Amino acid sequence: MKRRVIPLSDIRKEDIPFTGGKAWALSELIRGGVPVPGGLTVTTRVYEDFLELSGLGDLIFMELTRRELSGMRWEEIWDLSLRIRNLFVRTPLPEKIYLELKPVLEENFRGISTVVRSSSPSEDSSLSSFAGLHESFVNVKGTERIIEKIRLVWASLWSDGALLYRRELGLDTRKSSMAVVVQEIVSGERSGVLFTKDPGGRDRSVLEAVWGLNQGLVDGTVEPDRWFLSRKDGHILSHNPPLSRDVMVVPLEKGTGTCSVPSEKTFSPPLEEHDIARVRKMAMKTEELFGFPQDVEWTWRGQFLCLVQSRPITTISATDGPAWLQDDRRAWYLSLKRSFDDLGRLRERIEKELIPSMDEESGLFNRIDPAGLNDRELAEELDRRKASFEKWKRTYWEEFIPFAHGARLFGQYYNDNVSPEDPYEFVELLKNTDMESMRRNRKIEHLATLVRADTLRREKLLRGERVDMEFESALAELLMEESLGIEWSDREEERGRITRIVLEMAELPPKDDPGSTRRSMELKERFLKSLGNAEERGFAEELLDLARASWKLRDDDNLHLGRLERELSRAMEEGRKRLSGKFSVDTTRLEFDNLTLCLSDSSYRPEFREEEPPVEREAPPGLETRARQVTGHPANAGLATGKARVIRHTPDLFSFRKGEILVCDAIDPNMTFIVPLAAGVVERRGGMLIHGAIIAREYGLPCVTGVADVTRLIPDGATVT
Repeated sequence: MKRRVIPLSDIRKEDIPFTGGKAWALSELIRGGVPVPGGLTVTTRVYEDFLELSGLGDLIFMELTRRELSGMRWEEIWDLSLRIRNLFVRTPLPEKIYLELKPVLEENFRGISTVVRSSSPSEDSSLSSFAGLHESFVNVKGTERIIEKIRLVWASLWSDGALLYRRELGLDTRKSSMAVVVQEIVSGERSGVLFTKDPGGRDRSVLEAVWGLNQGLVDGTVEPDRWFLSRKDGHILSHNPPLSRDVMVVPLEKGTGTCSVPSEKTFSPPLEEHDIARVRKMAMKTEELFGFPQDVEWTWRGQFLCLVQSRPITTISATDGPAWLQDDRRAWYLSLKRSFDDLGRLRERIEKELIPSMDEESGLFNRIDPAGLNDRELAEELDRRKASFEKWKRTYWEEFIPFAHGARLFGQYYNDNVSPEDPYEFVELLKNTDMESMRRNRKIEHLATLVRADTLRREKLLRGERVDMEFESALAELLMEESLGIEWSDREEERGRITRIVLEMAELPPKDDPGSTRRSMELKERFLKSLGNAEERGFAEELLDLARASWKLRDDDNLHLGRLERELSRAMEEGRKRLSGKFSVDTTRLEFDNLTLCLSDSSYRPEFREEEPPVEREAPPGLETRARQVTGHPANAGLATGKARVIRHTPDLFSFRKGEILVCDAIDPNMTFIVPLAAGVVERRGGMLIHGAIIAREYGLPCVTGVADVTRLIPDGATVT
């Protein structure tokens, strides 16, 4: 195939490696007489030339080979995709490609609003469907903006969801390519999707419809009317209306936005019975054309009904196709990404309902002293606390983790508009959000300030003596209100270890960084100036506020959940202590089920499995040479040299000294009280949104995350830069 930009109507099946399956499917529909908006395809040849001429291909390869994709967590993969996307944003089209695209786009779309969509050769086949994983842009007008969006569609080949899905399917990411479809937009008054066969496997069709554009349905902003239809004759089996029809997505001057549905339409579904029959007839024709059940996206303007795109439904093939289709996890990947409106609703629920309820439960448990309960009551209390902890852990995964997308959404929006050299620059605007762990650290800093102000206090503390009432009261409040990761049986030992941390902190100058605040203000001003009008700036302010709440919760949620875990641990420790005289074995080895059985049934005798001795792993040959340099992902810029303090267990924290490099598997929220003492942070766990990276940013410490096997590779006490 010699042509590099092809009208949709001219594409043939043999062109799929260059145009992608989506573009070919649209071409087949046009030839089959199905109404489809006109357009063209920018082939993979153009994308590949862009990578080669700009040098971007080598930079992407370098990013992909920092660490094996198979060993990355989803947060690390998001970081990877963010860096790659920023490369696309900052890399202009080489002149050769620009001069090739500009006249074609102007000839076909001058003065016309368009939709710019992905069409990867690996997507939308009968064996894999990348629906929702690559980007589409609606209501794009003007040659320069179309070219800008083509670049972002190319970048979405490397989105976190697409990378995760390719890993699931075993596709080679380095051989991936991207074509782009540009079509004239049909500004539908009502839109939707029809699955010609229920993806759940039942023998029926599923139709969803909303007022306005389809984008509201696809991104979850608008809840649809849903009908189940007989596959045989289209008979309506049931209709499930939404809770409300008050919002729809419409075209704006640039892009799209939400508005209120006119009052006369809120009480009526977007489709009547004869409309449903027309949509079904068109959708079933696509199934006949392709010989496979289809996921059809359609829109309706006036009397004109057209099909926007059609893709095969892969999830229904679980019983017929390859084994991996039975575990299509795309839905989980997509659930982590929420629209701005959906995130706003989620924020309100989290802040007004979930967090207060969680704290109320932990407070109720805190007011019950396990030592005052008899054995049966203690067993029942353990069951209540375990059930509560498990319930809130599910909430953490189902609602708190997706809310983290607020910070991700802002990061992408910031980078797309500002094109910063540092793809993580946006985080400077999210700092200083009064996180729970920072409030706790300020209490420790207050104690350090009291020590700095009075050498007599310092001398007494060094001797292990009590000091004045002001210090002792502040210390008692800290120990009573805040969890530092250990349930202490000896309060004097607890006091001694915490005062040692306070003494270390007192030797450092007070934490005060007005320069960071100034930089944050300067970045925000530059960011807002990059936006075109007051409406965009208003949205940006709202998005920033949402992102700051997301950033704060990503740190706080661990502490809220940790309070419930602490109350469960407190009751378990009481049970183990109570049973220690009853059995001749070490009751600290009693796990939850055995513990509750022992307490509720006096005749029960637990069985302990013999503990296997730990397996010593032999160091690979030449480890000393290879371990001189280890690599990970950047989480905060800076340079520091110091002695490594490797934290393997919680008690190791209390041996930490100022100026050391914190090396650990992952920084737990209960560990952050030592971070102000550190000169830098290195973690095995990776990602910009993990607790350690967030706290390192707050304190301005250099931080590297995602360093595989770091607590074994770096010896305790080694000098680390």
